[in-house]
Parts: sequence; structure tokens; C-alpha cells
Amino acid sequence: MSPETIFHYHQEKDLIWADYSGGDILKGFLVGTTCSDISFNLNFQHVNISMEIMTGRCESTPYLDVSGRIMLSEKWEWTCKDFSKGKSKLIEI
Repeated sequence: MSPETIFHYHQEKDLIWADYSGGDILKGFLVGTTCSDISFNLNFQHVNISMEIMTGRCESTPYLDVSGRIMLSEKWEWTCKDFSKGKSKLIEI
């Protein structure tokens, strides 16, 4: 994922899903559910520009920034290759 990656999120009750692409990602999808607090548990998969299929999971917590935009603070981990972990921030555009 890079600053060029754009996500299109959707929500229907406790179901969350999105498609995403851009930067190193040709096409990606995620799906998950809301938790008892305000966070989401998500699984994701995408194909990158090297034509590798990558899979992972994350916990996302939404909040509003000072200008009122929705932000997602994410803790993620790959479920393939090196199984590394990290953090990301998504910003509404």
C-alpha cells in the first residue's frame, strides 16, 4: 500500500467491504465486520504489480480529524510471505 492506493469502503449494518487499487496494487478487496466497540476486523487480499497474490488481516479504528474527515488507524499483518506486521493510517479524500 502507498499514498496512491485508493479504497472505496461500504457498510451495511455490521458488514464492511471495500475494493482498492493504485500504487503497487493492481486490484484488491477486503471484507469484515464491526466489533463490539467502534473498530472493524477485516481480511484483505490483492494482486500487486509483480502479479503476487497477497493476503492479510487488520483491525481498523475510525475517528474524525480536526477538519471532520474520517480517518482509519490500522494495525495489520500479512497472512502470507514473511507474516510481518505494521500500522497504517487511511484518510478520507
